[in-house]
Amino acid sequence: MKSYTCQLREVADPLWEQEKNHPLVAGIGDGSLSLEIFSNYLKQDYVFLVEFARVIAIAVAKSEEIDSMAWFSTLLNETLNTEMDLHVSFCKDFSITLDELKVTKMSPTTYEYTSHLMTVALKGETLEIATAILPCMWGYSEIGKHLHKQGLPQKADLHAKWIEMYSSDEFAELTTWLRNYIDECVTTLPKSRLTKLESIFLTSSVYEGKFWESAYNLETWDDPTGKLIIS
Repeated sequence: MKSYTCQLREVADPLWEQEKNHPLVAGIGDGSLSLEIFSNYLKQDYVFLVEFARVIAIAVAKSEEIDSMAWFSTLLNETLNTEMDLHVSFCKDFSITLDELKVTKMSPTTYEYTSHLMTVALKGETLEIATAILPCMWGYSEIGKHLHKQGLPQKADLHAKWIEMYSSDEFAELTTWLRNYIDECVTTLPKSRLTKLESIFLTSSVYEGKFWESAYNLETWDDPTGKLIIS
């Protein structure tokens, strides 16, 4: 019998396949993505990761078991002190400074996506939070391995470095733990709860696709005042 997370992945497959074929993802894979779009994506990903870490911190606080509290603490540490450090270091290769990253204004889509995650975190239990963040973690791991399997792009070291980072076994192991946690938690849940979790998973999957699209299109706020601050 297929696990619950495998069932979620099957339902979301059309959305995930669109992500794999998105021009931003394809451009990283073959090394053709312009540095302007790549840089914009990296800046938006940085401000996303900051909010992503806040959501994980709530999962730590809401965990009822020591084991899950410890694991979400580990994920928080990995996000804040490993992935973000790698991200900042990677951005330096694009001549993007930490100060620039810190003042990056969220795009409308980044704001909507992180607001969705935060709403789930504040209103739901740890299981809902885990389900909401799974498409991001699992999706990046799947895309990284998909692109790596195609072969690293030649004469595009920055693109290849991104692929190697997200195709790593260490990154995949974090996803595996999260999937196992969800699969263990849902064994005795009523259908109504499972339906809610599926909706959360699909909503995050939709936003994953929107995030790639918004970064590719260099999305900005329609702000004729020039005074809007979203951070």
